[in-house]
Amino acid sequence: MNHELYIARRMALNNERQKGSPSLTVALVGIVLAVVVMILSIAIVMGFKGEISGKIMHLDAHLRVTNAALGIDDNYATVNGREVREAIAGDSNFAAKVESMSLVADKSAILKTDEDFMGIIMRGVDEGYDFRYLQSRMIEGTAPAVSDTASSHQIIISKTVADRLKLHAGDKVLTYFIDNKIKVRNLTISGVFETDLEAFDNAYVIGGIGIIQGVNGWHGDTGTQVSINLKNTSDLESDSYGLYSLLAENTVQHESQNLFIVTSTHQNNMPFFAWLQMLDMNVVIILTLMMIVAAFTLISAMLMIVLERIRIVGNFKAMGATNGSIRRIFIYLTGKLIAKALLIGNIIGIGLALIQKFGHVVRLDPTAYYMPYVPIQLSIPALVLLNVGIIAVSYLTLLGASHIISTIKPTATMRFE
Repeated sequence: MNHELYIARRMALNNERQKGSPSLTVALVGIVLAVVVMILSIAIVMGFKGEISGKIMHLDAHLRVTNAALGIDDNYATVNGREVREAIAGDSNFAAKVESMSLVADKSAILKTDEDFMGIIMRGVDEGYDFRYLQSRMIEGTAPAVSDTASSHQIIISKTVADRLKLHAGDKVLTYFIDNKIKVRNLTISGVFETDLEAFDNAYVIGGIGIIQGVNGWHGDTGTQVSINLKNTSDLESDSYGLYSLLAENTVQHESQNLFIVTSTHQNNMPFFAWLQMLDMNVVIILTLMMIVAAFTLISAMLMIVLERIRIVGNFKAMGATNGSIRRIFIYLTGKLIAKALLIGNIIGIGLALIQKFGHVVRLDPTAYYMPYVPIQLSIPALVLLNVGIIAVSYLTLLGASHIISTIKPTATMRFE
């Protein structure tokens, strides 16, 4: 053990003539609050990003295959699901990445009751559609029994639609599809879901693809898109390009008339992901401000510790101690304050985060924040990096503040009280 560390361990943090130094208490509280704010900021932002991106990933396909002419005309801009499936099955490397695949058909429609009506998008899906997330969000009933034939007339609607039209699971509702002529279907509501994602809840009603195929007069392999979910979503853009190349090659080989476009969920939901990226900037600003606050607090604490022991500094210098040696003693001494503040700050910050994570104490407006409570996600690597960063900034701050010791003269400290 070096002698500076030994002396620092033997010295009391508080002035010997006082039970406690108010200035050091204020410094301790300031650092603790800064640590707590930083921990909660990271946990909340990671929670928001995890929850919202997770919802989008469950409600929208990881990869979406559409016809290049999508939007021109429903009966022209279609996708042959069998053609896409066969192309993917022919590439074992990409096929191994696929978790689920569904032929999907979207079509605008109007739901009408005796008292009200509402415009929606009817999303028809086949048996490959993954209903697990929506099933977990059901507040009434269950997911529909979808099939690729026109025999299934079950749908699920959101709580937003159900409340407006005063519908419940088991009710029937007239659905109007308007093209060159009006077509009506009497559909049964098998369940009511609530995702808190307003853009989805306000727009989509989900049922079997046979409903849309029957209205449009399509055969069983026809839809407006093929939705593909992958086992690993860490490199969606690369997988999107890989699938596009695969389908383009298949089109050339088979001299198909279809030209496919492949988009990722990031491209299809750009506003949401752009908003999530903005949250990262907010965290950087908060962390920077809190680091600055902690740095100034540490400078004040260092000055108070030195001033309370200015005669000791003079005695050390009179005995031949170098400025560097004395500085290290006081850096070690102030390090006690940092260690104590970090311990308390982590306990309080992580404790508050866990209370919110499991207790949902702080509530939110779902229409504005897409969830009913403040989400929390604790990451051990992030907490470790945060604490290491605080220690590094604290050391650099103390290194600079300790230069005051070199300005202290032994003769002056003899008259200092």
